[in-house]
Amino acid sequence: VSTQIRGVLNYSSTVTLLNNLRSKYSYMDYTGSSYKGGLINDKMDGEGEYTFPSGTKYVGSFRDGTFHGTGTLHFKNGSTFSASWKNGIPQEKTDSGGKYKFKDGLEFSESEWNYCDGYDRRFYTETLNGLKPAGRSQKVDKEPAPPIPKGWYDCGDGVYNPEQRIVFSYSEKKFIRNADVDEHRWIVTNCRRGF
Repeated sequence: VSTQIRGVLNYSSTVTLLNNLRSKYSYMDYTGSSYKGGLINDKMDGEGEYTFPSGTKYVGSFRDGTFHGTGTLHFKNGSTFSASWKNGIPQEKTDSGGKYKFKDGLEFSESEWNYCDGYDRRFYTETLNGLKPAGRSQKVDKEPAPPIPKGWYDCGDGVYNPEQRIVFSYSEKKFIRNADVDEHRWIVTNCRRGF
């Protein structure tokens, strides 16, 4: 093994550098997160991509180890949250900050929210494509409706097993999350149940 790497670092300093990086970022191994991008003073800095253990990814600017500047969170369910960040906190009062977009392209707006509110219970696709003829009700936003196992509930991003209090993905029945007491109560009160 050569003691020189591209004529810049010798073997000893390379091992030291790798050990330092491993020790500083071993918490990522422990939590299951990862980072690709710039480092300044051993902290995430510049443009990069941080992946959380859940699979959610942040792509954008970092400064001093935090989200800082323009960046977007990409959630596993296909939705995104784009914002202008300052020291890890989204800044609501900016031109590029605080936009949540659902998987189907619907953008959330607190002041102009016309989707499934107390007055208009249509699905987003119904607002785009119109209502179905009488007698053909639409039960879910995207048709055909996914199958729901008997006694389980369709909670919008997956199916919910009330006995285990777990939300699973529609197709592969992969774990998404545990439901707390409030979410459990809301799901069994409001969501469509499989029979």
